[in-house]
Amino acid sequence: MSQLKVTQTGSRIGGTREQRATLRSLGLKRIGDSVIKQDRPEFRGMIAAVRHLVAVEEVD
Repeated sequence: MSQLKVTQTGSRIGGTREQRATLRSLGLKRIGDSVIKQDRPEFRGMIAAVRHLVAVEEVD
């Protein structure tokens, strides 16, 4: 199963409560933080909710 590297590129300030909670659930705390997540529909949905605040790349 492939993995996704998710990096926070934007600030959570000014975002909605749901967007801040989604970033926290992904494990992102500040700009520049990166996490590796499994490529699963649950994580894809979370990433889609904050797509303007994160950068995503596939990792083998």
